[in-house]
Parts: sequence; structure tokens; C-alpha cells
Amino acid sequence: MEGAEIRHRTVEANGISMHVAEAGCDGNGCRPAIVFLHGFPELWYSWRHQMQHLAARGYRCVAPDLRGYGGTTAPPEVSAYSAFHVVGDVIGLLDALGLHKVFVVGHDWGALIAWYMSLFRPDRVIALVNTSVAFMRHLMIRAGDDAVSTTEYLRRTYGPTYYIVRFQEPGVAEKEFSPANARHIMRRILCKRFHSEAADHDSPLPAWLTEAEVDHFASAFEKTGFVGGINYYRNMDRNWELAAPWADAKVTVPTKFIVGDGDLTYPAIKDYLHNGGFKADVPLLEDVVVIPGAGHFIQQEKADEVSNHIYDFIAKF
Repeated sequence: MEGAEIRHRTVEANGISMHVAEAGCDGNGCRPAIVFLHGFPELWYSWRHQMQHLAARGYRCVAPDLRGYGGTTAPPEVSAYSAFHVVGDVIGLLDALGLHKVFVVGHDWGALIAWYMSLFRPDRVIALVNTSVAFMRHLMIRAGDDAVSTTEYLRRTYGPTYYIVRFQEPGVAEKEFSPANARHIMRRILCKRFHSEAADHDSPLPAWLTEAEVDHFASAFEKTGFVGGINYYRNMDRNWELAAPWADAKVTVPTKFIVGDGDLTYPAIKDYLHNGGFKADVPLLEDVVVIPGAGHFIQQEKADEVSNHIYDFIAKF
């Protein structure tokens, strides 16, 4: 990577040790900090392009490995990966770094955590840019007498073989996501996400991804395995219950949402995004950007475009 230096350190926050990558201004006169939250199965490294881009424009960029990933503590208990824990990690990180309010940028699970953070602690968020995963009240928050748990809803909608449903059974995901196969797994997911046709043979890498970048992800997951990240999925029903006090809450921070038209999530949320539902739940939503030709890993696939969209939005504050 060229441009701004990426600095690394370990920070004690919320009872765990967090590996944090930083770039850009870290003294007086800085623009407000941006905290980047990655998804599954990813690392701080997923934001390498955006960190370079925004650090060069005067922002302090902070990208932790979330709990269970990379150089950050991975508690053994499944229950230690709830939304309360992970939002607590982010708040603890901000406190440790002396940051009161920040811009938050999330992707995949990081987007879910960013939505929860914006509900639980909007006082710490200047504005939010979320990618790929929209705010989904019925999946994130228990609300109403006829509410159906997250995993049961997914089972009814997509069937028992849907990956999130499969992940709930102990041992199944551990076998599928063996750290010994980390390189093949990362290559397959980054190229094709969870599509079954990519399971047996490695696909050629797309233009946005290099062998060295795959190696970076693979080497981390060979050491840590994937169980920490899988445990986030095993807390979806718990999060749904824990969030019940926010059943009628709205996301009240200025928000921009970015998704690729080829993202596996997009068909299911298209009507919600464009026909008023999303705006009703996120009243300070300023923009929904659909990037043609982009899939799920949008911040890597369309790095410059996503970086510019983030900058254009946060520069207003």
C-alpha cells in the first residue's frame, strides 16, 4: 500500500485487548476521527484503501480487529459476542483513544454493529456511513407480540440450509471453516461469497484483489480460525432480545448507505431502501447509493468510489 503510513498498536478496552490499525493525523488540528468496523470473515485490512484515501485528506483513521478476529482477544464463550459486548468494545476503544464523537463506517457485521451503536450510543456518533447491510428492525430488534426470532425468520424465509441457520448448530461451521483451509476459504468467499459453485475449485481472482491480499487474510485466519466471527451469528437471537428496549427507536444520526447492485443482500432490501421504509426508520438518512457492478465486498471491489462517497458525506460536518 502506498501513501499514508499504517500504524499498529494494542489497546485495552472493555476488558479485552484490541489490535488497532491507524493512519493519518493523530495530534492537534486533526479532522474528526473515523472508526471503521469490518465484517465476516474480515479484518481491519478490509479498510486499507479507505484509510489511505481519508488519511490523505486530514482524517484520523482507526480500524480495529473486532473481538474474535486477528490480533484482538477472542473469548471462548459464545455469549461474549453479543451486540452489547461489541458496541461496548467500540465505546471502550474511543475512551482509550480520547475520542468523544467520531464518524462511523461499517460493512457487513460491522454495519450491524454500527446500527446498534447508533441506537444505543448516538451521543458518540457524528455521522454514519454504512455499507451492504441495511437497518433491519425485524431481524435486529424484538418488537411486537407476533415477533419471530431472527434465526427462525431466516429459517422460514430461506430454509434450513441457509448459512446463518447452519451456523447455529455447534460443530457444523467449525468443520466447514477449518483454519487449515483458510486460504481456500478466503479466496472462495472474497470471489464468490457463499455460492456453492465456488466450493470445490478456486476461481481466478477478480481485478480488485491480489494474491498478496488473499494471503494477508489467510495468514490471520490460519492462526485464529473462524470461530470468533461465527459466534457473532450465534448471538443474533440474543441481540434481538437484548435490543427489545429499542423496539420503537429510530436511528437518529445523519446517515449515508452504500450497496452494490450485485450484493446478495440487495434484492431483499430493494423495496425497503427505495420506497420509504428505510427513511422512516433512519429519519436523518441523506443518501442511498447503489453502485453498479459491485458485490458484497464493496469497499474493496470499488475502493476509490466508496472512499469518495465517504469523503463527500463526512466533509459536510
